[in-house]
Amino acid sequence: MSSQPLKVRWKARRNALFASRSFQYWTARLPFSRSIARSRAGSMFDHIVGFSYSRVLLAVVESGLLEHLKDGPIAASRIAAEAGLSDEAALCLLRAARALDVAEEVLPDQWMLGQQGAVLAANEGAQAMIRHHRLLYRDLAEPLELLRKDRREATELSTYWSYAGALQGTAERGRETTEYSQLMAASQHFVADEVLATFRFPKRGRLLDVGGGHGAFLKRIGAAYPGLQLGLFDLPEVVEAGRDGLADAVGRDRLSCHPGNFFEDAIPGGYDFVTLVRILHDHDDGPAQDLLRNIRESLEPGARLMIAEPMARISGAEPMGEAFFGLYLWAMGSGRARSPKEIRSMLLHAGFSRVRTVPTPQPVVASIVLAQA
Repeated sequence: MSSQPLKVRWKARRNALFASRSFQYWTARLPFSRSIARSRAGSMFDHIVGFSYSRVLLAVVESGLLEHLKDGPIAASRIAAEAGLSDEAALCLLRAARALDVAEEVLPDQWMLGQQGAVLAANEGAQAMIRHHRLLYRDLAEPLELLRKDRREATELSTYWSYAGALQGTAERGRETTEYSQLMAASQHFVADEVLATFRFPKRGRLLDVGGGHGAFLKRIGAAYPGLQLGLFDLPEVVEAGRDGLADAVGRDRLSCHPGNFFEDAIPGGYDFVTLVRILHDHDDGPAQDLLRNIRESLEPGARLMIAEPMARISGAEPMGEAFFGLYLWAMGSGRARSPKEIRSMLLHAGFSRVRTVPTPQPVVASIVLAQA
């Protein structure tokens, strides 16, 4: 042990101390350490039973409980009739939702939305992701079996997220990419709002969103920056499906649509700002590096690239980067969450310069890395 670095020896002593039952009881009794001990215990308990919380949210969303509570106060028996549950089962669900602040009993047997419920009811993107995660739960039923699989083997998520396969020419691309883009559009405003709250785009110029789906991100940017000319680059069937709705939202005279495959086709030139929103982490290191190189080749000196997505090793958002997205992308069969340091290295290797990380208010939603050509 003495040959180990000081940092390793210190952490080994710390872990041995934290594992001691007597130390745990001692810290729980002392006034100055009681709140810390309680917080650590609560955090571990949330890790242990978090699957149950996510199941409660799925039941809340799929039962229509949010809509019923939005119009409350409402009795449990009324909710039972609307959701096809027994009175006892409806009350069980309501109590579980109350524990998560999704529901609130404002009077005896009179229920309304709780604070978290009000937020969730107003966020269709969050509800779409809650529904979607049933696929991940199936894949994670036996997590070691999932990790032992060849990543090329089919999973629930890889079957659904066959968008990555569509990039390589998989059959039935139209149906599959439509499903992908619809879910992305439902949740894309999370990242768009985080980006807009963090970064000031140029008031004039030309911005290209690579892999932009049906244009959900461009709609938000276009509304906030009416002087920008906008470009969308994605697969032909994706661009075709999203073109009219995006043009109606931002104005046809501002929009240029570019159908193509960003692994095979040149990225359109003439843009002074390019965005990659929740794209890089979907791809393994080799293809991701190729994509960055392809974008760099399209840019004139001084043009900039923004990468916005959940990232690994971000202080305060570590679980989202590697505990959630690490396993999610593993189940998807492609990609991984990367730290800003790793992304910086890839950008420099692709020929970019002046790479910097832009802190965001809610890194659990997205972090930003900005690079200049």
